[in-house]
Amino acid sequence: MLAGRSEEWRSLLLAYRRASKGKRGHRNVAAFEYRLEEHLIALRDELVARTYRPGPYTSFWIHEPKRRLISAAPFRDRVVHHALCNVIEPIFERSFVADSFANRIGKGTHRALDRVQQLARRHRYVLQADVRSSQASITTRCASSSR
Repeated sequence: MLAGRSEEWRSLLLAYRRASKGKRGHRNVAAFEYRLEEHLIALRDELVARTYRPGPYTSFWIHEPKRRLISAAPFRDRVVHHALCNVIEPIFERSFVADSFANRIGKGTHRALDRVQQLARRHRYVLQADVRSSQASITTRCASSSR
């Protein structure tokens, strides 16, 4: 994943901090933190040996603002997700379209709204679309087509 052991350790520690931000009171996060060094060393060893396997997701329904199914990765996997993002985000960030605002550092809802207002002042027509549950259906179609 990274060049040396100290870089790997720093990356996983940073990933843990990002994954646990705002969630340190949760039972699974507290359990991970209780043996933090052991868990991070085990993750590092699995990643280096290429034996890491993600755990099962937990699915549950939320009802705000509308009913939808959420699938949550185990906390250990969320640490790996953040570690991966720490490496690939700077690479991909350069190729993203400037008007893409979701899940990007320094972007977000307020900047997206500002940009929409700028575009609305310059353009006469707007395409209004509601792409309901598109991610879930795209994921399902991709999964079924890869079998």
